Amino acid sequence: MGRYTGSVCKICRREGEKLYLKGERCFSEKCAVAKRPHRPGEHGRDRKRYTEFGIRLQEKQKVRRSYGVMEKQFRKYFEMADQKKGVTGENLLQILESRLDNVLYRMGFAMSRNEARQLIRHGHILVNDRKTDIPSYLVSVDDTIEFKEKSKDNQRVREIKEMSEDKHLPSWIEVDFEKMRGEIIDSPVRDEIDIPIREQFIVEYYSR
Repeated sequence: MGRYTGSVCKICRREGEKLYLKGERCFSEKCAVAKRPHRPGEHGRDRKRYTEFGIRLQEKQKVRRSYGVMEKQFRKYFEMADQKKGVTGENLLQILESRLDNVLYRMGFAMSRNEARQLIRHGHILVNDRKTDIPSYLVSVDDTIEFKEKSKDNQRVREIKEMSEDKHLPSWIEVDFEKMRGEIIDSPVRDEIDIPIREQFIVEYYSR
């Protein structure tokens, strides 16, 4: 199955909450969730009842869509998390937060994870001074992420810089907006994830 190419606003409406998939639009009055706070479709206003299985499936789908990960890769991340020491659900979220596209978004170098993936695939990003064009690349503590020197003069990159200088950053990241360069100083922290996630439901879904 290919990557979803439809309206990402419909994803947020289907979940009934903002997943911040559209960048600046999510913070404006144009946000689809704010304008139409019901599920898309003819029966979107009807109250939907979920089974126990449905609740866990919905939670898994919400997280997968938030991070822009396909099912096969998401299951792989779960298996990695399950093999690590510690709490499986928190391990899973830590892996997702360590993806390069998410880190670029958290640093304020992109207004959404979708935009971050585009910047990475187009070769604008360096990791430890080496060009990296794989959005799913998992960063580690002490890794540095920055724009290529030529890319810093790009009109969109300059706009991002102006919009992001006052952005609240997670405690595990340090950013120099003047140089458009960031560093991973610690492992991602569960409490700083801005999406309401019940990771235990995802563990229960895959453990059934």
